[in-house]
Amino acid sequence: MRIVHVSDCYLPRTGGIETQVRSLALAQAAAGDDVRIITASPGHDGVRAGHEIVDGLDVERIAVELPGEIPIHPRTRARVVDSLREHPADVVHVHAGVISPFAWGAVRAAQQLGVPAVVTVHSVWGPLARPAFGASNALVRWAQWGVALSAVSQVAADRVSEAVGVDVAVLPNGIDAAAWRPQRPWAAKPGELRVVSVLRLAPRKRVGALLTAIARASVLLAPQVSVSAMIIGDGPERARAERLARRLGVDARFTGRLPAHLIRERFADSDVFVQASVKESFGIAALEARAAGLPVIARAQAGSGEFIADGLNGFLAVDDRALADRLALLGRDPELLARMHEVNAGTEPEQTWARVCARAQELYARAAAAGTST
Repeated sequence: MRIVHVSDCYLPRTGGIETQVRSLALAQAAAGDDVRIITASPGHDGVRAGHEIVDGLDVERIAVELPGEIPIHPRTRARVVDSLREHPADVVHVHAGVISPFAWGAVRAAQQLGVPAVVTVHSVWGPLARPAFGASNALVRWAQWGVALSAVSQVAADRVSEAVGVDVAVLPNGIDAAAWRPQRPWAAKPGELRVVSVLRLAPRKRVGALLTAIARASVLLAPQVSVSAMIIGDGPERARAERLARRLGVDARFTGRLPAHLIRERFADSDVFVQASVKESFGIAALEARAAGLPVIARAQAGSGEFIADGLNGFLAVDDRALADRLALLGRDPELLARMHEVNAGTEPEQTWARVCARAQELYARAAAAGTST
């Protein structure tokens, strides 16, 4: 199958959407599909137009020079139409965030040419997202045109469905589960609870709420159990987070960004993964931690419910106080902590690339069938 992925941004920019698009495209190419990518972000050395090969994939850049490298092109629809005419596709798979003007223009281009299209929303739409996308009418028309709408989690899909009034499928993010499988048995340290979190230190990730929950759990567990935290990641909130940790008395180590192999090592020396974001559409780092055997504690409002069974392999907390309470519960109940480790280490998560690719193929077939009936 000839698949074209469209993303506002792509490598060398790195972020959640870019990483997922790359991994999905590579998995599809490995399965025998003809895959290429169209993006509005510049390439290496600032290349803004033309084709380049990245990780063995054909990447077409349709970018203009704007302040902050904003991924917008004034003639998105026309340029994508030209690209699809020159390199025909069986399906166009569009990846959208909160503000994705280039991606939406690509949907219109696919519709103009009668090419089946799938849209995957990678963000949780809040109240301000609807006007940013031109309200729901455009999406309703796209659904009538046969565009298959999807989102990366049920939480995200429900928000999109509320906005557009049509059913929205779930196409989850994926990981290489085998790469994150624990390489050695987990071993608890009596009298200690070792917390780990991987996140960008930015306001929407709520690192302050995370540190506050850890501080509260520390108080609840003292003096029998000491709590330490390893915060992996970087971002504009790092200095503020480090000051807050000191003020709260949290025994926290901030490592900055780490490559995957070092994150796996840190997971192996940890007891539980915690995230406090309520705007997390999925939670890739949390899924990787779960695949590594760690119990995951996350807010129930985020998309982590796709792979956390509350009380079985982690907890979904309704608020920040519950986040701290669940963390304290694992600290005072080592048998529960060990059972959750055993469950996660012994069961592969559903969100493997083989399953995600199969689900994507189902959506492509749905889009093609809808296109022939409109």
